[in-house]
This record gives sequence, structure tokens and C-alpha cells, in this order.
Amino acid sequence: MTDAILFDREGSLARITLNRPKALNALTLDMVDAMDAQLVAWAQDPAVACVLIRPAAGGRAFAAGGDIERLYRERGQPYTATFFWNEYILNWRIHHYAKPYVAFMDGIVMGGGVGVSVLGSVRVATENTVFAMPESGIGFFPDVGGGYFLPRLPGRLGVFLAMTGGRLSGADCCAVGLCDVYIPQDRLDDAAELLANLEPGASREAVMGVLDVFAAKPPAAKITGQLAQIDRLFRGDTVEDIFQALFDDPSEDAQKWAKIMSGKSPTSLKVALEQLRRGAGMGLAEVLTMEFRLCQAFCADHDFFEGVRALIVDKDNRPLWQPSSHAGVSDERVASYFLPAAAGELTFHPPAPRQS
Repeated sequence: MTDAILFDREGSLARITLNRPKALNALTLDMVDAMDAQLVAWAQDPAVACVLIRPAAGGRAFAAGGDIERLYRERGQPYTATFFWNEYILNWRIHHYAKPYVAFMDGIVMGGGVGVSVLGSVRVATENTVFAMPESGIGFFPDVGGGYFLPRLPGRLGVFLAMTGGRLSGADCCAVGLCDVYIPQDRLDDAAELLANLEPGASREAVMGVLDVFAAKPPAAKITGQLAQIDRLFRGDTVEDIFQALFDDPSEDAQKWAKIMSGKSPTSLKVALEQLRRGAGMGLAEVLTMEFRLCQAFCADHDFFEGVRALIVDKDNRPLWQPSSHAGVSDERVASYFLPAAAGELTFHPPAPRQS
């Protein structure tokens, strides 16, 4: 197994260490598969009381996404279906894990990193936490369960995050319910050491009791002062309505958000808004099934790989979206993204996806 992800145990604490710092711990298929298999094994191990996932010391990121450069190289190949299938199964397993699953979200937490942290039972923020779902900027959508947890944030905050890729601090994450406790980075090792003393069968409440020993009051959350404005500007039922509200508002924030959204894929914005609308009434399994349909539609279309080319591979920062305007993205086109995927429907006791 690659050294990109490490597994060990101290006392009753099973530990996952993300160890790909030069790539900001972006998740590869090998990492996803190894983690899923290890979680299955630990769930059956009576000596394991709790699972902890954290980044290796010294890096800037918890995990900044998935390995989209590999996805770009493998476009048109079965790899893309396999990667997302296995990743979403892992996300589902984490959310339903039988033992407390603790994520030390220290550093950048984006995309695939969100799926292996926010969906767990205990989420720990630090002063280094930077949370975002910036996928629409590369012609994709906020996946890994984004259709589940984003609509459940206060007001229209989830729509704002999906439309703008806006970033939240650790204090912000605690204020809006994305994280459960705030612990300074220099106390994480002590917290982990004490977690290792938990008795097998420990509850989430017991884990929180340990973490509360090391918790600190987070700084003032900037996002709380913006929620009313976000609710007002992002309440529209369509992307066009949201743009109009932003253009009509003279505030600096509104103009900044309009400019940011203007550079994103029109298809991504419209699909993401519909994803969140549908996801608000779904359970996680339904959302992940929907998102598997969406990811396969994006992989079969133009904008995702064009966005990766422009922002990640060639870095010219000039993606040529197709269609290039919001008016060109019809309701029928949006609806087509939600049709069953060619690779098969995601299931949660899965055989491998079909390879052709």
C-alpha cells in the first residue's frame, strides 16, 4: 500500500493519517480503497473504540479534494466511474459508521476532503481550518454528499457556498454546524492521546467529553454577520434570479460575489442549484445515488475536463464553457444530468461498476 495514507492503532484509538502533503492530501483511488477496507476491518474489531482521521504533521491541508489530475488523464476510461463509485461508498460508510469517527479538520478541507470529514460523527475545527466547496469553478458540482449537508445549513448559506465557492474558517464552521468543537492545533496531539484511553464501545458523548477537555472558545465567526445578506441575495429560485439580486445590490460583497460567479461554469451553477433543491428532501443514500448520476454526466460532457485543463493542468485560467451563457443552459439540459448513469446506479452493497 502507498505511504499516501497510513493506518495504525494506539490503545483503543484507530488512526488514519493522510500523508500526501505535496498534493494537499488529495485523495487517490488507492487511498479511498485502502481507507474503506480498513474501516470495514476496524468496525469488526472489538478492541477499537474510536477512529480518528487527521493530516500528517507539517502540511497545509487536511485534504483539498480528489485526484482530479488523474481523472483528467483517464477521461473517457472506466477509471472515472470507479473512482466516484468507490468514493461515494466510502462517504456513505463514514456517515453510518458504527463507532465514533473523529475528523481533525486541520488545514484546507475541500471537495473529497469534506466527504471524509463532515459526514463523520465528530468534526473538530482548528485555527487553520479552511472549508470550501469550489467545484463549480472547475465545471463540476459540490459532490461527496454536498446535496445532503449544504441544504441543511442555516438559511441560504449552502446555496451561497455552492454558487461562490466561499471559504469558511474553523470558527465559521462551528457557528453554522459543520464542526462540533474547536480545538487549537497545538492541543490535538494531547486530545488524540486521551482518546486512546477510551473503553471499547464508547459512545459519541464519551468522545465529546474527552475533546471538550481540550476545546477553546472559537474567535468571532465572520459568517454570522453575513447570513442575513446571504439569505436575501441567494434566495432566488434560479441562477438568473440570484445574479439579478447581486447586480441590483450596490454593496461590495454583492459585487464581489457576482464577479466570482460570472467566471464559473453556467452548467455547473444551474445543476448545483437543482442538486441542492432536490437534496433538501433526501437522505444521504439518495443524495449519493443522485450525485453518482451527476458526476457521470459531467464526465461525459465538456465543462468538467475543460475546467480542470484551464485551472489545474495548463493553468491559463481561461476555461471555455459550453454553453458559455446561463441562457444557453435550458431546464431540459439540467434535467438530463439527473438521469440514470451509464455506469449503473450506485448501490450500497456494491459490485464493482460495469467497466464498459
